[in-house]
Amino acid sequence: QVQLVESGGGLVQAGDSLRLSCAASGGAVNKYAMGWFRQAPGKEREFVASINWSGSVTYNADSVKGRFTISRDNAKNTVSLSMNSLKRENTDVYVCERAPYGNIEVLSRIYRLWGQGTQVTVST
Repeated sequence: QVQLVESGGGLVQAGDSLRLSCAASGGAVNKYAMGWFRQAPGKEREFVASINWSGSVTYNADSVKGRFTISRDNAKNTVSLSMNSLKRENTDVYVCERAPYGNIEVLSRIYRLWGQGTQVTVST
């Protein structure tokens, strides 16, 4: 019954920034770890960032450390991904996912709920 809806993607130039949002409805996600993954057609989802249930612990993929920041607002039932210094290779569909427990998780196959994604396109 819980649904995740991503927003905030768009077309930007290399070096620009975007802030992606994931809004959960139909139920609270405050007890669960959340993750952002990138999804290319015909390929498995690739880990980008995860945040534990409370927001006290985060973990980023090496490729985005220092540039991307994951955060959450449990009072609003939302999760965000702040993307800075974007590169062409960051172009992809970004998907918000909910883990079945509260600890950090980097494997997409463990997650049990996800949204439809939002497109990020970086031009040079």
